[in-house]
Amino acid sequence: MLVKVFAAAVQGIDALIVTIEVNCSNGIRFFMVGLPDTAVKESHERIVSALQHNGYKFPRRQIIINMAPADIKKEGSAYDLPLAIGILASAEMVSNEKLGQYMLMGELSLDGSILPVRGILPIAIKAREEGFTGLIVPKANVMEAAVVNNLDVYGVENIKEVIDFFNGEVDLTPTIIDTRAEFYKTQQNFDLDFADVKGQENVKRALEVAAAGGHNLIMVGPPGAGKSMMAKRIPSILPPLTLQEALETTKIHSVAGKMGSSTSLLTQRPFRSPHHTISSVALVGGGTYPQPGEISLAHNGVLFLDELPEFSRQVLEVMRQPLEDRKITISRVKYSIEYPAGLMLVASMNPCPCGYYNHPEKKCICPPGAVLKYLNRISGPLLDRIDIQIEIVPVPFEKISDTRPAESSAAIRERVIKARQVQEIRFKNISGVYCNAQMNTKLLNEFAEPDSAGKERLKVAMVRFNLSARAYDRILKVARTIADLEGSKNIQVNHISEAISYRNLDRENWAG
Repeated sequence: MLVKVFAAAVQGIDALIVTIEVNCSNGIRFFMVGLPDTAVKESHERIVSALQHNGYKFPRRQIIINMAPADIKKEGSAYDLPLAIGILASAEMVSNEKLGQYMLMGELSLDGSILPVRGILPIAIKAREEGFTGLIVPKANVMEAAVVNNLDVYGVENIKEVIDFFNGEVDLTPTIIDTRAEFYKTQQNFDLDFADVKGQENVKRALEVAAAGGHNLIMVGPPGAGKSMMAKRIPSILPPLTLQEALETTKIHSVAGKMGSSTSLLTQRPFRSPHHTISSVALVGGGTYPQPGEISLAHNGVLFLDELPEFSRQVLEVMRQPLEDRKITISRVKYSIEYPAGLMLVASMNPCPCGYYNHPEKKCICPPGAVLKYLNRISGPLLDRIDIQIEIVPVPFEKISDTRPAESSAAIRERVIKARQVQEIRFKNISGVYCNAQMNTKLLNEFAEPDSAGKERLKVAMVRFNLSARAYDRILKVARTIADLEGSKNIQVNHISEAISYRNLDRENWAG
């Protein structure tokens, strides 16, 4: 008897319907076609054991399974459940009356327990798009899948529950989540707050400007100055995720298997901080079994690279195109996929190998030329994509011992949100541009033209500090954001002055 069961394959961050055709006939052989990988082929042994432990016998007949479309490789153990149900239905041990209305995904344990799988959210979205009545998934994935409305999502723990459901012996209860309530419930909950940061007012101001305009930022300072501490608090001042951004971010983390069993929707902007020993593939994504990298996992959030010069030169260079295009296209012999990469890059570094160049109290012990050599580990094209470069000095004792709380993240966030709203109106008719950091030369000429006094100040700074040509556009972008924070329609001379102060590394004499 020929039956069809429906599952899905994940490609990039989207899903594709996989039709599993099972035919039982006279004979004793077992065939599986349709480009299954080793993990899919091994499902035969898992299915046999799972059925035996639940009182069912694997059919002693010739079984032919085709996984269509047959030209796309099927990977992983998530097909165990639909394959098992298809085999039983083809052998007339399970009713096939409702099979076509449901999509099934799940890995089988040897005792019939159903284990969690990756990529359930994009699969649920595809099931709704294709008009399926329901989706049957492992219990550990049900919160994630139930975010999708207008789809009955059932979480099951054992294959017997699924068999009994299709045979009409039990009714499964769909899991229902109020997506909007879930989304807004934890949006304002942050463990870290800028109220805990003593001193460093100029650095906090630079971080506020970066958050308001979506600018990439690098902090340069000695050990213990607070670079990492402040970087970890940046998500608390970024604008809250929209529901669409939350779904998109959750899809990426779902495909990467980063979602917990109790998590249904990511409600806060991601903060990713990979170690400097990371490989280029782990950073941008790809691999034998394609997975999103750290850049994509930081989509709609922050990618923090601590001790930037310690990262491999090759690893840093692969970031140039994603930072510019806000997406990553990975092309290999067997596949080509695209991952989103709309992130805010925040980096930190010591000013020199010993860490104390330009320190107000401690003397730098690096040999001549070491500071410049250390800085040159970061290429000019990558530095070109970092709008704000800010120096940090240690906090004096008077500030550290001050018990009064500093300005809270909530207060800073209010100003950032207002500035982003101004930008949203400004770029509403321009596709692909959402914040000032994304402006090209044409948009700079239209929206970031300084007045005559501002132009003169910029000219003096370019000559005095011997600023590079690439600094010109960056200064105008940052000045536009500073003006937005102040509610100013035009860029004024004080906005230009502040933006110039954020280009420390571009100054010719910075490294001695």
